[in-house]
Amino acid sequence: MDIEIILKKMAEMNASDLHIKAGRPPCIRKDGTLTVLDLPGFTSKDTEDIALQIIPDRLLDNFKSFKELDFAFGLSGVGRFRTNIFRERGFVGIAMRRVASKVPSMTELGLPGALKGLSEEKRGLVLVTGTAGSGKSTTLAAMIDHINHTRNSHIITIEDPIEVIHNDDKSIINQREIGIDSDSYAEALRNVVRQDPDVILIGEMRDIVTVQAALSAAEMGTLVLSTIHTIDAAETINRIIDFFPPHQQEQIRLMLSSTIKGIVSQRLIPKIGGGLVPAIEVLVATGTVKELISENNISGLKEAIEDGDYYGMQSFEQHLIELFQEEQVSLEDAVSMAHNAHDFKLKLRQMGLDDGRVDGDEPESLEGDNDQSPLASSAQVSSGYLNNE
Repeated sequence: MDIEIILKKMAEMNASDLHIKAGRPPCIRKDGTLTVLDLPGFTSKDTEDIALQIIPDRLLDNFKSFKELDFAFGLSGVGRFRTNIFRERGFVGIAMRRVASKVPSMTELGLPGALKGLSEEKRGLVLVTGTAGSGKSTTLAAMIDHINHTRNSHIITIEDPIEVIHNDDKSIINQREIGIDSDSYAEALRNVVRQDPDVILIGEMRDIVTVQAALSAAEMGTLVLSTIHTIDAAETINRIIDFFPPHQQEQIRLMLSSTIKGIVSQRLIPKIGGGLVPAIEVLVATGTVKELISENNISGLKEAIEDGDYYGMQSFEQHLIELFQEEQVSLEDAVSMAHNAHDFKLKLRQMGLDDGRVDGDEPESLEGDNDQSPLASSAQVSSGYLNNE
């Protein structure tokens, strides 16, 4: 079976992900829901052949050695796909995520205006956070695109793999891929400050080396953009501090308080009429916020965010209410994505927004890394969120 035909069909259907498994037909994900395509099932030889068809020659030995591989695959006239090939029960499995061929603007993505301000910072650390599939990479791509079209900068991206290709406009953009252009994040970050960057994008802060390099680069006067798998600003601050041993944590806390410019945490929610829409918490590093971080008063960030609308800040709950009032999301979906469903429903009732449709006695939604959420691996298609890592 020709993989190109399947990928073209996937693009025509505005699907975000494709799953290929031996013994069953291909399956796509659209608007967060998996659907089996009306095509013949794959044999184990089919999946092996497809893998050989799309794996770059330079990476074949890696797949044979490690039995799994992550790379980007481009198909002319269709687009780019972040691809992961792996083995399950001895057979080949393939997961492909469609990446937006054209970078959508922040307005098209429905992002708050504060993100434009964060993109225009000249130095410091800006983090975009969320669970897997929450649209982090697409948001970062839109921020890089904004910088590219509005100011003269040298932008260096370090990614694994490169997903969105940026063409130079006012800025010079060097995109480096781990495994091709550098052996590791650590090696790339060790040398990046010697390459005269104004802006550095780090695909993911995944270990202490990456976090330390990001903080150091931000402290030296570069704007650093990156992602981390956390659900809100408070958890993000704690996660960064916890990367380090106890004797270093006070120093890192002070370093973070002086370099952080903002934290954008997002989730994707089913949109009324189809597609998904981002619900976003925005923290802007005001003097109060910096003081709370330096004094390790992380619990105080929630109140600072809720009271910081003058600076462009908003909590998840505030944005959920706004989306509900704008009739972009249903009451049930808004409640299901709140940090605390019970408190959120009481808030809606106090504002006269629930129309008596919720009783206020349902169990609280799970906090933390909400892997059971239908959004945990979904993609925003209708407003641009095709790539959501």
